[in-house]
Amino acid sequence: MRTRRSLIDLDDLTASEMTYIFERTADFERDEPGRLLDGLACVNMFFENSTRTMTSFALAEQRLGGTVVTLWPKESSLQKGETIEDTAITLAAMGVSVLVIRHQEEGYPRRVALAFDGHVINAGDGTHAHPTQALLDIYTIREEFGDLRGRRVAIVGDILHSRVAHSNIAGLRSFGAQVILVGPPGFLPDDYMQPHVTIARDLDAVLPEIDALMLLRIQRERFENMPLSDKEYIERYQLDARRLKRLGGETIVMHPGPYHRGMELDDSVLDFAGWRYAKQVMHGVSVRMALLDFLVNGAPALVA
Repeated sequence: MRTRRSLIDLDDLTASEMTYIFERTADFERDEPGRLLDGLACVNMFFENSTRTMTSFALAEQRLGGTVVTLWPKESSLQKGETIEDTAITLAAMGVSVLVIRHQEEGYPRRVALAFDGHVINAGDGTHAHPTQALLDIYTIREEFGDLRGRRVAIVGDILHSRVAHSNIAGLRSFGAQVILVGPPGFLPDDYMQPHVTIARDLDAVLPEIDALMLLRIQRERFENMPLSDKEYIERYQLDARRLKRLGGETIVMHPGPYHRGMELDDSVLDFAGWRYAKQVMHGVSVRMALLDFLVNGAPALVA
């Protein structure tokens, strides 16, 4: 049985392990899973603002019977000069088993995992990775299409600063999907090209060819100078009623949130039959339940 595992990015999981997590997710969405974390303490520590991810983790932990503590960094001993490594040692000594952490610094959750005698889950670090968002995104696409091999998924917008995109690229590739990254050079450098990943600058040309379209928020807070104006971005990359008509009949549209009406999408997208944002959020709780169960209790089906 697996013990003491953490999730920093999706390359910590094999495709078989992700498939197992997805199967458990489907089980949990059919039937209440019971108290699989009964008696275990879970601490959620978010250094950046969060609505979906923090709430989703808390609900997942509670539904599995865990004891949930939210540790607000600004109210912790970190403000008194304690290092995060020493905080991790302190929490482990109290019997904390799971530590969920978001931080603006790339690599911060990995630092914690090296010091913490328990399970650390990366809830987003800088522009590096957001593995649980990618898991719920991929689960949502699998629910729609089944096998992802050969499916074409376009990710549009500020790829450069998107930890969601970075984790999704790795996860989608591992299932054999074709990833098309779409955006201007300032948001999408040419060096993102790799096997199973192509770069496109013309969104209109891509729309008729894809199975799923993932929109991203422009992370203005990470730019010193914006590479193009809002007007230019809207004209070239906003998903609107005109562009929705170019999509195939079964194409779905996704967004990790928070989405900005009038920027990467307009209100017509929210009424589109293939809009899957609410489904993504719903799946987020059950995917995180399945992940917690996998990290803490292991995967007997993979051992057998």
